[in-house]
Amino acid sequence: MTTENFITHIIKDDLATGKNDSKVITRFPPEPNGYLHIGHAKSMCLNFGIAKELGHGQCHLRFDDTNPCKEEQEFVDSIQEDIKWLGFDWNDHLYFASDYYDKLYQFAIELIKEGKAYVCSLNAEQMREYRGTLTEPGKNSPDRDNTAEENLALFEQMKNGEFKEGEKVLRAKIDMNAPNINLRDPVIYRILKDAHHHRTGDKWKIYPMYDYAHPISDMIENITHSICTLEFEDHRPLYDWYINNIKSTCHPQQIEFARLGLSYTVMSKRKLKELVDNKIVDGWSDPRMPTLSGMRRRGYPPEAIRDFCDRIGTTKKDSVNDIALLETCVRENLDENAERRMAVLDPIKVVITNYTEDKEEIFEAHNHPKRPELGKRKIYLSKEIYIDKTDFMEEPAKKYFRLAPGKSVRLRNAYVITCDEVIKDPNTNEVMELRCSYDPATKGGVTPEGQKRVKGIIHWVSAKHAFTNAEVRLYDRLFTEEFPENDKSIDYKTYINKESLIIKKDVMLEASLADAKVGSRYQFERVGYFILDHEKTTDGKLAFNQIVELKGTRHAAT
Repeated sequence: MTTENFITHIIKDDLATGKNDSKVITRFPPEPNGYLHIGHAKSMCLNFGIAKELGHGQCHLRFDDTNPCKEEQEFVDSIQEDIKWLGFDWNDHLYFASDYYDKLYQFAIELIKEGKAYVCSLNAEQMREYRGTLTEPGKNSPDRDNTAEENLALFEQMKNGEFKEGEKVLRAKIDMNAPNINLRDPVIYRILKDAHHHRTGDKWKIYPMYDYAHPISDMIENITHSICTLEFEDHRPLYDWYINNIKSTCHPQQIEFARLGLSYTVMSKRKLKELVDNKIVDGWSDPRMPTLSGMRRRGYPPEAIRDFCDRIGTTKKDSVNDIALLETCVRENLDENAERRMAVLDPIKVVITNYTEDKEEIFEAHNHPKRPELGKRKIYLSKEIYIDKTDFMEEPAKKYFRLAPGKSVRLRNAYVITCDEVIKDPNTNEVMELRCSYDPATKGGVTPEGQKRVKGIIHWVSAKHAFTNAEVRLYDRLFTEEFPENDKSIDYKTYINKESLIIKKDVMLEASLADAKVGSRYQFERVGYFILDHEKTTDGKLAFNQIVELKGTRHAAT
């Protein structure tokens, strides 16, 4: 449910006064020029959430596809997939700005006839010069006072492809002295005669600018509340000007909110594309990316992302949110829902000396300690097992409760073992094997009467039954700097974390993980949360991605 905020207050006031016939129609209007990232998730939660709770569910999905040079069907498809994955539905209200190209052209004709638009011959450099600055007014174009007839003829020639790109543009005639630079005769149409549009093909030689197409598309669709990010606040007077100066059927209200920023992350589409193009990451769906496709592959539950967007709230002030809060939302969701398994990522062999060679035991373990309805699984024990190297210390520190020479530890769901002997490589002095004895009386968590309770409990895997045809991919934050874009004099790529991905290949996994399904999420006990990766898993070989570490084990990948 969308948390109360200044936008919901505005809309509720509108409903109370009967504005817009007491209707609420919102829209989510991505440009299909890249993949959605978590910043877009906040906009989705607002637009779809408000429509569901206050407007009977009518939120339009509209692709503002006004720039054929950067737009592709691939992005259209990925955006729709992301929206559905996040849990939202446009309910047959799917639109494209390109659906309205004929209408947008006719509205431009009307503006020309009414003396509110003209064809300008200034090139890009001259337009910048004529535009003025924040402290100096602009200058009128030499073409500003051309007659409507002249402008109509030139605009027709633009439409027919009779001019070169950049040779002519259609501009709105507003005010070159306006304090708001966006009102200084902005461009309405430009020539892109060689561009191929992903939907309209080669029909058009001219294309509307976003600032023109967007408000009119909102008007055509009878949008009541046009909710957008704060950088469009200065564009609102232009948004209103276009709607006020055409034959509008409704006047949507533009409301701006602060965009979502995230620490240890870059959110610019240009920079994300640079990471992909330079192969710093493994494509748009790399689990280190802030894209929704990356977070889906990483294993983030969509409910956790919605929870995060709800917790950070909606304000009018830009800020950078701590990625740790997002990780907390993910961790809390997975703690409640992910089944438990045991996995040893840095194995060291343990031989249970008083366990016979041919002996095997099967233990039952709950799939989730707090959810008995998720059932149980079988865990196998044999003479040789593997534990994690971090669970043994030859010279233990004070209050170290794991395995050490002469010390005891409990194997989760099984027995207490005691380390009797340490076998080392004679050349490197590296610990190669531990020889331990087990206490048969401690089966299943029992502590015999008169015996001191063992504090340490560690995970383990039977050597004979371990599933080994797998790799585990440990992910850390992509940047080492909390705010990698703060210092504009330093290339943000300087802060790339070279250890943001560590691949563990010599892993020992609990036997039941051999049956894991793509997309299944697990808690590897005492390690972290993992998902079976659909991109890296192949026939016979499994690849697990770390979703997030357990609480208190920050930077588990390093």
